[in-house]
Amino acid sequence: MTVRVLLFASYADAVGQSELTFDLDEGSVVADVVARVRTLAGGAVLPPSPLLALNAEYAVASASVRSGDEVAIIPPVAGG
Repeated sequence: MTVRVLLFASYADAVGQSELTFDLDEGSVVADVVARVRTLAGGAVLPPSPLLALNAEYAVASASVRSGDEVAIIPPVAGG
């Protein structure tokens, strides 16, 4: 199955891309997507528990993914 991955700000900078596409095994979860990003050059910048979204809604790492889903890995933000 194919899953689209979105990276933002410092995560996109570290990996060198803001959008990725992965082919994953059926039964994969969001944590599998994060693990795959960590294998890329610069992927080690991801914290142990990054903020995640699945199809534009916040998600937990154990959420199941299906073909065509979009997983976003969101860096911390500060404002003021």
